[in-house]
Amino acid sequence: MPNTASAKKRLRQDVLKRDRNRVAKSQIKTEIRKVLAAVEAGDLAAAREAFRGAAKRADRAAAHRVIHPNRAARLKSRLSARIKNLAQAAT
Repeated sequence: MPNTASAKKRLRQDVLKRDRNRVAKSQIKTEIRKVLAAVEAGDLAAAREAFRGAAKRADRAAAHRVIHPNRAARLKSRLSARIKNLAQAAT
């Protein structure tokens, strides 16, 4: 346990930040699952709409350094590739 006042404050801040980061990461994963479910169902419109939400969450998390910016880019790239393959298969 922290002894100094500054260490106590840092612990309080870290707890809040950890909880906020967990929520952000969980939301990204939820959005990714929505995209993948839409792709599996073959629903191109729903997949594109879900992708917009997933990309937005990933970019926001990367901007706040919750996840690494390269990870956000990688997630978006992989999801968009799946959507592109679905679109090509539909035509």
